Amino acid sequence: MTDWIQVGVIENRFEGDRIAQVLEERGIPYMITSFLDTAYDGLYLPQKGWGKVMVPEAFRGPAEQMVAEVKKFYQEEAKDETE
Repeated sequence: MTDWIQVGVIENRFEGDRIAQVLEERGIPYMITSFLDTAYDGLYLPQKGWGKVMVPEAFRGPAEQMVAEVKKFYQEEAKDETE
């Protein structure tokens, strides 16, 4: 049985879609779990993020790097929009 570990927190669905696409292209198995709770209508999303990315422990290094690259891209994009 493989141990799955968290390699990142996703801020929104679009970031999650892009991370999933990159991991899939690299052949890395992954799970994305959303923190969205319909009972509270997303009340806790600002504190927890939209979701988390989980991968088998053997893929930790490459997956963390890819998640960081995608997050950096989204941060730069958001910065460009505010300027």
